Amino acid sequence: MSHRIGVTQVVTNGPEGDVTYHLRVGDGEVAFGPGPADPEDMKMQQEWDTAVAVATGELNSNEAFIGGRILLFGDHQRLLDSHPVFGALDAVFASVSRRTSYE
Repeated sequence: MSHRIGVTQVVTNGPEGDVTYHLRVGDGEVAFGPGPADPEDMKMQQEWDTAVAVATGELNSNEAFIGGRILLFGDHQRLLDSHPVFGALDAVFASVSRRTSYE
């Protein structure tokens, strides 16, 4: 099964102000970088403290979504359909998280 998705993440009120970055998956490639995804299928927005809590395991991401601490805009079904992509990238995200300082 082939997946194609562009996700923009906006983190607000951080030490460096608001930060926007993206993840694009398609044609067997994955790209991660600054700025919004093009095309953008989904956009997630959260405050810095929520992003840090989720990244460090203090807060479960599902609880953050349900509690309204992570806002979702766009094609929710495409996000759900792309669950295998995020599962496959989990090790990459975990590696980045271990090397990140949240100060």
